Order: sequence, then structure tokens, then C-alpha cells
Amino acid sequence: MLAPDRGCQVQDERDLLRRAQDRDPAALTQIYEENFDRIYRYILLKIGDRVEAEDMTQQVFLNVLRSISSYRWRGMPFTSWLYRIAHNLVVDYLRKKSRQPTVAIDETVPAPASDPQQIAEQKLGIEELARATGRLTAAQQEVISLRFAGGLSIAEVAKVMGKSENAVKALQHSAILALRRTLSGGMLP
Repeated sequence: MLAPDRGCQVQDERDLLRRAQDRDPAALTQIYEENFDRIYRYILLKIGDRVEAEDMTQQVFLNVLRSISSYRWRGMPFTSWLYRIAHNLVVDYLRKKSRQPTVAIDETVPAPASDPQQIAEQKLGIEELARATGRLTAAQQEVISLRFAGGLSIAEVAKVMGKSENAVKALQHSAILALRRTLSGGMLP
């Protein structure tokens, strides 16, 4: 099987964006459906709160809807623009959160048919991972979020972050080693 032609993909993406800028509902829906899960996972890994991550992901796409007409193709994947919007919302959220002393209240209610032990283990896993990634450098956190929560390739992460692919690989390697040490060593509070 032949690999898809990158030129064809770029043309398809540019056509989709042109249609979205013309407010074509099908194009806007396609952008939303193709990117929602990746943007949500990226935000969730950054902030560790499912409800807030859902709200912020919706906000990303509201911002896209408001400003899609001003988007200009610059040879970068459209997802770079989406992740930049998400990143800015995360930064604003974390800045506001750091200024406000709060007590976390978990308002999620498990579905009646759910296994409470499974829910607790899943929640602990996400919280533990969020705490562990919080110990990484900002650049390492960004690489981990984009690569694994966002599902971007090394090349795409390099474009989003404005770094070389080798720099992204090095950051990813050091971040994974640090996470492995933290998660296996029980060094979390």
C-alpha cells in the first residue's frame, strides 16, 4: 500500500479550510469531529480535570468558529493553529487557578452500572499522571501532551513548538525517563 501523497493531503486540508472560512457547516463539523478528541486529551493531560477539559475543548472550537475567517495558510498544519489556541487557554486557566485558592470538589457521579473500583483506579491513574507530568520542565510537558495526548507526530510537534525534530526527540526521551522514574519510584506525594 502506498503512503498518501502529502501534497494531496495539504490540498485537501486547504480546501477544507476554505470551505470552513465560507461557513460551510459540513467543513466546520469535519474539523470539529477530526480534532475534538486530540485537543481534549491534550488539555486533560495539562490540567488533570475532566470537566474543565471538556469546557476548555469546547471553548477552543468556539474560538475557531469565531476566528476561522482570519486564519491564513502558512505552510503549517492547521492542527498547529488549534493546539496554539488550546495552549493559550490552558495557560490562562493555570494562571487564574494559581491566583485563586480553591478546594477541589469532584462533582462527577458514576453511572449506576459502572464498577466503582474501576472508576477509582482510572481517576487515580489520570491524577497520578497529571502530578507526574507536573514535575517535568515546561518544554517536556508540552512534548508529552502534544505527542501522546494530542497524537501528533514528531514533525508536527516540532512545527507547533518551533523546535527541530531532534530537539523534540530529545525532550520526549528525557521526559519519558523522568516519568518512568517518578511513576515507578513512588515519588509522588
